[in-house]
Order: sequence, then structure tokens, then C-alpha cells
Amino acid sequence: MTLQLTHTDLRAAADIVEEIQQLKRERNAVLLAHNYQYGEIQDIADFVGDSLGLSQAAAQTDADVIIFCGVHFMAETAAILCPEKTVLLPDLKAGCSLAATIDAEQLRAWKAEHPGAVVVSYVNTTAEVKAESDYCCTSGNAVRVIEAIPPDREILFLPDMFLGSYLRQVTGRPLQIWAGECHVHAGIKPEMVNAMHAEYPDADFMIHPECGCVSSYMHFLARGRVSDKNTHIFSTEGMIRHAERSPASQFVVATEIGVLHRMRKANPEKEFIPISESTSCHFMKMITLDKVLHSLRELVYPVTVPADVAARARLSIERMVAL
Repeated sequence: MTLQLTHTDLRAAADIVEEIQQLKRERNAVLLAHNYQYGEIQDIADFVGDSLGLSQAAAQTDADVIIFCGVHFMAETAAILCPEKTVLLPDLKAGCSLAATIDAEQLRAWKAEHPGAVVVSYVNTTAEVKAESDYCCTSGNAVRVIEAIPPDREILFLPDMFLGSYLRQVTGRPLQIWAGECHVHAGIKPEMVNAMHAEYPDADFMIHPECGCVSSYMHFLARGRVSDKNTHIFSTEGMIRHAERSPASQFVVATEIGVLHRMRKANPEKEFIPISESTSCHFMKMITLDKVLHSLRELVYPVTVPADVAARARLSIERMVAL
């Protein structure tokens, strides 16, 4: 998704981009952008990727300042991994509906009901929740994380129930799953997938494991009631890699529409169709060029994590990055 700009807007945007680039050099700053950001933000970023890739990029950068174009929990993760650096989020209201479904107190109560269980938290969680977790994961490495845990250990997975259901079926592990969901991905229903299959029968279908359709799809697939022809369940980075490698010329993409910008840019000869134009995260879209410029000019808004929380959260994050 890109902003619709007039010619005047385009000239103004070019001036903003030029000043951003100048300030980045002056501040020794690096700009990291999530795959769901506006195309204009992705185009000026030093690194574009998913939560795992952004965490790795933050950990490896030698910049003094990290401008994080994503949402709050991602900036927290960067702050935990880079305590000596300044991490800025251009809009502090850029939160996450999924991360908001569980807090540290709720997790502690859940752990008390399952003593000795291993806690695996999807990266879409607050620093306080990560501090109560044994492992973090992203959709890209969640299977590896689950399979790395001894088979005799009980696992609590949180907070995304659709990703948890997918992992339960793929790994065969009897996960205990928290009932959380992303407001964007939960809105992608099986009937939407079926309708697009009918409209684009020869297209490759790429579905994110957070989507509300995944549980039903995996259920029916296991029972032979739906076909797996041309249908793939991928993280956003998995989608991007598949789009480049696949001989298909047409793709239907079931995740937040920001990722289509990167796909189209890398594969201009291929067609990428969103499962719905409504699959847009308003939190991700809070970050704009104006806000990035303001963030660099004024060095706002710093995201920090208390040292004791960061110390406890770091182990689960480092396990995620390592896997």
C-alpha cells in the first residue's frame, strides 16, 4: 500500500526524504522498517523485514540511533538488544492489538496453573511478557522453537491462537494456547480464501499463519476436504522468498497489505492481489515520512525498557534470534 500523492505532495515528499537522509548521516542513525509499513517508508529504510529480521538488524548495527518504523513492542525489542543505543519510535501510539491481549500479570497467573511448563511467546508481546517467557518466536521460526523443546515438556504458547493452532497441527505437540488475536489477521476468513480461489484458480495463494482462516484450512486439509493445490502458509519473509522463486505469475496474498509493496518492487513482472484491501493495520500506518523527519530532528520518541525487565527478557529474545 502506498499513499496517494499529488505532484505537489511528491515534491514535498522528496524534500522530506532528502532531509531525512541528511539527518541520518549527521546522527549516525539507521532506519529499520517492518514489511507492513507504507511503501514510502520502506523505500527510505536501511533494512526492511519481519520482526525477526529487524531484531537481527538492530543487534548488528553500529549506528548510534535506531529509528524504528514499526510498532511499540518491536522498538522495545531493539532497546533490549541494544541498551547502549538510542531507539526512537516516530509515534508512541503505534501499538499492537495482539500484544494487548495479554499482560505480565495474566501470564504469571497462567504459569501458576501450569507449573514447570515452557512458555513460548510470539514476538508480538510487551517486554514485560517477554521477561516472563522462556522463548520468543516469530512466525518464521516458530516451528523450530517448538521442536527445540524436549517432547516431555508442557508448552504454553501465547498470545496468537491461530498461529498456536497451526503449530499444534504442524508439530503434533499438545500446546496450551492463549486466546489472543491480531485484529487484521483475524478478519481474514475461510470464505474469503474460497472466494478468491474461485476467482483466481491458477494463482499461488500465500497465507500468514496468524490468519483466522488458517485453523479451518489446516483442519479441512488434514481431513481431505480442501485441496492444498497452490496454497502455502508462510511468514511474511517466506512469502517474499516464495514470490521470487515461484514460476507463477499471479499471487493472492493473505496478510497485511503493506507487504505487497516489497513483493511488487522485487517482481514487477508478476501480479500480487491482496485477499482484501481492508487488511491494513492502522497501528503500522501511523508512521509517516513527516513523523520520521520529526523523530530525527528532535530525537523523539525514545523507547526504553527498565534494566531488570530487559535483563529477564533478553534471554528469550536471544534464543529467538539464535534459532
